[in-house]
Amino acid sequence: MSDDVPTKKVEHNTADADQDGAAKMEDVKRPFNKYVAIGVVVMLAAMAASIFFAFKFVEDERARSLQAWQIRLGIVADSRSSAINDWMENNFRTMRELAENASLQLYMTEIANSKNIDSQIDIQDADPFGGGGGQAETTYLRNILTATAVRTGFKPPVQEAEVSANIERVGVAGLGLVDAEGLPVASSPGMPPMTGRLKEAAMLALQGEPTVIDIYMGASNLPTIGFALPVYGIQDDGAGARGIGAVIGVKVIDEDLFSKLVQPGETSETSETYLVRGAGAQVEFLSPLLDGTPPLKRALAIDTPDLAAAYAVQTPGGFAIKRDYSGEQVIMVSRPIAAVPWVLIRKIHRAEALSESETRLTTMLTVFILIIVGVTISVFAVWRHGSSLRATQAAENFKVSSERFENLSKFMDLISNAQPAGIVAVNGNTVYTYANEPAAKDAGIQASDMIGKTMAAVLGPIKAAVYTDINDKILKRFLEVKDRDACRQMHINTFGDDGEDDANLQVIKSDHIPLHGDRDHPPGVLMILEDITELTRERRRSEKMLRQLIDTLVSVVDRRDPFSANHSKHVAEVAKAIAVEMDCGELAAKTVDIAGSLMNLGKIFIPPDLLTKTGDLTPEERQTLMSSYLVSVDLLQDVTFEGPVVNTIRDMGETWDGRGPLGKEGEEIMDTARILAVANAFVGMVSARAYRDAMTFEKVADILLSDTGSKFDRKPVSALINFLENRDGKAHWAHFRERPSEPSEDDL
Repeated sequence: MSDDVPTKKVEHNTADADQDGAAKMEDVKRPFNKYVAIGVVVMLAAMAASIFFAFKFVEDERARSLQAWQIRLGIVADSRSSAINDWMENNFRTMRELAENASLQLYMTEIANSKNIDSQIDIQDADPFGGGGGQAETTYLRNILTATAVRTGFKPPVQEAEVSANIERVGVAGLGLVDAEGLPVASSPGMPPMTGRLKEAAMLALQGEPTVIDIYMGASNLPTIGFALPVYGIQDDGAGARGIGAVIGVKVIDEDLFSKLVQPGETSETSETYLVRGAGAQVEFLSPLLDGTPPLKRALAIDTPDLAAAYAVQTPGGFAIKRDYSGEQVIMVSRPIAAVPWVLIRKIHRAEALSESETRLTTMLTVFILIIVGVTISVFAVWRHGSSLRATQAAENFKVSSERFENLSKFMDLISNAQPAGIVAVNGNTVYTYANEPAAKDAGIQASDMIGKTMAAVLGPIKAAVYTDINDKILKRFLEVKDRDACRQMHINTFGDDGEDDANLQVIKSDHIPLHGDRDHPPGVLMILEDITELTRERRRSEKMLRQLIDTLVSVVDRRDPFSANHSKHVAEVAKAIAVEMDCGELAAKTVDIAGSLMNLGKIFIPPDLLTKTGDLTPEERQTLMSSYLVSVDLLQDVTFEGPVVNTIRDMGETWDGRGPLGKEGEEIMDTARILAVANAFVGMVSARAYRDAMTFEKVADILLSDTGSKFDRKPVSALINFLENRDGKAHWAHFRERPSEPSEDDL
């Protein structure tokens, strides 16, 4: 019985407690459910809005990444299309040189006149391109066509294993001439017969229309292209006149063209540049593909869904995310090629291009959502807990929730303050609305003190005026286009005294990003300010020290050889002028300037009596003088320059025909070395030497022209002569021809 009593007592108390709890729940049920429902709706709405803006932020970042890739792909596409256009122009230039050759025009005129006199000339027994005139004329024309074809690549490809047999090979490439009726006159070996598309191109050219025979699969089963230009008589100016003949060029396309599609320094695994064209209902792939497909061996329907090649043909110059020939989703840009219906495509697989950014954005979105969900759960927990406590306790809980939101804001501030650059936001009235700690440190005040002040009050009127002008233009454009990425700008701003010592110099790189306005805040600009003063000063100091060292080394050589005094300086000056005339770029101009100054450094090891010798030089002495630049290369081998200075000096002794010390020829020789070689020869001939007087500019120009194609490249020689004739170069360099005074014992 003792066990039953407590059991009954417990059951009775439990029942009473349940009844009391149910009564209490009834008392608070209606008001609790009402406020909880309102709170749940509000918090769910806030959570949904937060998630929406988190997704929007991630999408904006993804769009910015795509914009960056559009710029990167566009830069490569522009450079590759420029290379293709240069290739086309070089071929047209070859054809124009033939069509405008005076001797060729004269012989073609004589052939045309002979046909007018005797229209019964029988050409049936002549070779396919050998009739139409006298033997001497056609022999000369055939020789010039053959020489030009060999020099410029208008020739059949070399067969790896040819079998000797009395069987004539099918013509696949070459240069040919036709008369005014389209009948063949002369050609280089291997020229295809004048039928089909070649005949049509010749007839168009005779009407005065330079014609491109678009790429096709030739008789050699290789991609082939052709060009046709009219040949006019000696007295014809070409304006509206029918040609007395036409020059036809057929070339087998090889790596000379396709190598220009390869971007130097490429590191991506899936990036690719290729050529396409529209062909009726199909898109043809003209160049080799990354999957190993040869040129002209693949064609796809132009209505293939999301096909990158079809989009490029229909919208040349566009940017899009499409699918390539293998079905992979790619980011691509396109560029049209002049004079031909080709379109260049630069693409990269989207997975490779955006993998890093997608990972970063996914992580960021996950963190945002976790923070939002965590905060929301925390608030709900506070509400849940507060519903069973007194009002003061509920207020305390809400205070904790508020602190959590404040900590989140501090966390975002911590991210901003961890950046090395100053980050500020200003409105259209130049008033600060935000500033991080690096920006406040640069201004010399607290970040909170910057809020509400104008830029002029914090930075001073000079800097404020520069930034205000940039921001005003950005906001004005932003109101028109509503595109943040299109309005974003980066500037390098220089402030202070830009004197010799750069003591007061300050260089700031500023990135300006427009910001949308809302009901409480007008539109503004986010500015990211990075001080690059020390970097700028260090670069200027390095350049100044390098120039002082170069001048010192040059003066050592000049003191030992008065007849070569200032020779290096003059060569550097002429080489730089040629590089600028050829529009080679700032780095190339700087490279030839430094290389020209240092190329004679090796003469410090040559005896002074040899440098100043006035009699005839022995072959050994002449070789010693001519190879002194290689000693300079050995002396400078371990010195680091901004450009390829040492290699430029090493290659300057090479000749265009490959008879130099290293055996390099043609385009194998560095551009800067070819420029330096022409400048060195020019200065050497127009300057007086111990063993001869200075030559005239005219004579030197004739010598350089005569050596073009053997010793020198034609382009720098042409640029030099153009500078002499049209840039007042003769007057500018007249002092080069002055004879120096005889050296004293102290100088030696």
